[in-house]
Amino acid sequence: MSHLLLDLLSSFSSCLPCLPGSPTLKINSRSFKILRLLGEGGFSYVYLVQSTSPPNELYALKKIRCPFGAESVAQAMKEVEAYKIFGSTPGIIHSVDYSIATERGGGEESKTVYVLLPYYKRGNLQDMINANLVNHSKFPERRLMGLFLGVCKALRGMHVYHGGDNTGGQGERMEVPGQNKRGGNTVNRGADQDDEQEQGRSLLTEDERVTQARETGGKRRSYAHRDIKPGNIMISDSGSDPILMDLGSVAESPLPITSRSLAIATQDTAAEHSTMPYRAPELFDVKTGTVIDTKVDIWSMGCTLYACLVGKSPFEMRSDETGGSLSICVLSGDWRFPDEGPGAKKKKDNKGKGPVSPGGASSAAAATADEEGISEPIREVVRRCLRVEPSERPDIDELIEMVEGVLEVLPEDAA
Repeated sequence: MSHLLLDLLSSFSSCLPCLPGSPTLKINSRSFKILRLLGEGGFSYVYLVQSTSPPNELYALKKIRCPFGAESVAQAMKEVEAYKIFGSTPGIIHSVDYSIATERGGGEESKTVYVLLPYYKRGNLQDMINANLVNHSKFPERRLMGLFLGVCKALRGMHVYHGGDNTGGQGERMEVPGQNKRGGNTVNRGADQDDEQEQGRSLLTEDERVTQARETGGKRRSYAHRDIKPGNIMISDSGSDPILMDLGSVAESPLPITSRSLAIATQDTAAEHSTMPYRAPELFDVKTGTVIDTKVDIWSMGCTLYACLVGKSPFEMRSDETGGSLSICVLSGDWRFPDEGPGAKKKKDNKGKGPVSPGGASSAAAATADEEGISEPIREVVRRCLRVEPSERPDIDELIEMVEGVLEVLPEDAA
């Protein structure tokens, strides 16, 4: 709470000349009025801001503090670059603008990165889960699986990325707004030449991009999001499309763990950027000689679908029931649906109805939901995603095929 108060005080005090009215700031040449805080996490804060010029549009402004000098600035700039890479990928949020500021006092520790993002008035999937809990309601199954399919397709744009196929200049060096102009990148304070150099840092340098494009010839490259959860899935203003957000955790995939030091570093990064109840087991205990790949996102997708059905992550639910450690529940794959396990009413045997396969679902099983209101084909999607062994989970194409098969057999939602 003290960090939040200091952050608000800093934003307010830096804008005293702007009074009367709400505090304002500049992102390069555009002025914005700060309306309210939307959320916070780690060293970042997200504000609702409004452009001071007509048509006075609303945006979400992410403020990333960089307290550890060049290293933390570089990490923040990787997030900025990720918005650029996937800027034309449907279903993934894009950035509108960004800037680096030097707080009063100067020095590397005082750098702050601001990223201007679209604002979605309907909020995120976690907001919908919370509303269901308050109202004692649940998602209509076809609507839920339609949203889930949308997230899968957006995620496929990361898992199966073709450099240059996603148009929008993603293979080019990021254009730095205001570069080569003294004091160009400002947030009511101005930025020095070091700021401009830092803005050029990215996941890939220009030479690396050219080399990679030449070597791959447009072939598949993969990225993993590594922090899929309901709070990182926005809902479009139309209410029909999910938008995958928060790209600060994105990493190239696969990542071979070739040394103990790399294993420790990967585990530490996951602890910082991957939310614990949705984090895959291989990120809790990273072992030398293994490979971390996009299957971490498949696990998180299973946790996300379960949370939409039940109200919280399967491992939060299980650790609450047993009083045990959440990490132990994850590593052992200890979870269940609320109506399963000792004391729960046993489900009828499904013999003769056929299992749910990656490409389809049993019509008979989908025709009726059980007493928990969760159809068996949807349960099977969760089960397939939450296999402790990554190789046993479906890849993103298999998951899409499976979900499309479930949608074919689910009955229409009640009005």
